[in-house]
Amino acid sequence: MTTAATAAPRVRIEQRPIRARLALTVGVCGSLALVTCLLAPLAGSTSISLARVFDRSIPFTENVDAQIFFVARMPRVLAGAVVGAALAAAGVVLQALLRNPLATPFTLGVSAGSALGAILAIAAGLAATLGPFSPVPLASLAGAFVAATIVYALATRPGRPISTSVLLLAGVSLNSVFSALILFVQYMADFAETYRTVRWLMGDLDVGSFAPILGALPLLAAAFAIFATLPSSLNLLSVGAESAATRGVDVARAQRLAFLSTSLATGAAVSLAGPIGFVGIVVPHLVRLIAGVDHRILLPAAALFGAAFLVACDLVARTVLAPVEIPVGIVTAMLGGPFFLWLLVRKG
Repeated sequence: MTTAATAAPRVRIEQRPIRARLALTVGVCGSLALVTCLLAPLAGSTSISLARVFDRSIPFTENVDAQIFFVARMPRVLAGAVVGAALAAAGVVLQALLRNPLATPFTLGVSAGSALGAILAIAAGLAATLGPFSPVPLASLAGAFVAATIVYALATRPGRPISTSVLLLAGVSLNSVFSALILFVQYMADFAETYRTVRWLMGDLDVGSFAPILGALPLLAAAFAIFATLPSSLNLLSVGAESAATRGVDVARAQRLAFLSTSLATGAAVSLAGPIGFVGIVVPHLVRLIAGVDHRILLPAAALFGAAFLVACDLVARTVLAPVEIPVGIVTAMLGGPFFLWLLVRKG
């Protein structure tokens, strides 16, 4: 017979390996993200001196190195870090929620709705602002909200858990509808508007200042606060809703929190940088190969690695054809596509 006295040491013994692995994995991924974010602003088509950047004897208006560092590069690096972390974490959560290794932050139609809102704002030439948000990010967030509301309404019934199959099918269908509407808006727009919409749809981290990042932070903070409550539930949901329910998980609540958090993260990320593909599917699979499938380790590690990955991709986009800058969405697709094909062949 097992007593409380003998059970407690067993729990502590079982927790030690998890804590050690968590500390090691998060430490490595966090160090990688930190180093990437520190080095990325120093590289670019124009060389800068770090000593001159922080030389207070030179007025900021005359210090070209400081202007390049703080105005052109640091906002871009921080945007890449938060967007990469949001997309990678959302990918991990959705793959567990839907029990589908191909699920991405764009699966549920939120990204397509966000893109449609932004394209409509560009085509209409809107000029209204709200705090740090310009018209395009505002319309993008509105589109994400509409898409998430539609998908959620289709997949839920009062008093029942979310139907993940309906959630998936509704998201795919909504993606198709919104993509068709985006093409229609582009077809009806003039050449200049079409060019702007095409460039935005490629994904770009050239945010221009810290204001858009600060505007997206409340949504991202709410999303990550919810993410922090989900790992244990995701471990059981990835096995199956019935199995999770028998082990004491409130399946309906966990599913709703997962859907809400991924919608917030995806909407905020797309409003900030446009639709950047492959981060939400490549990073979770790559980190899963290294860190395993325990979401208590996988989720924070993927977020940190996603931040480093997107900042590194943006560094390639800024330097590989300098002084020409490539939209970062092209780089992530060129790197992510072959990697994912390799992953499929390896697993096969």
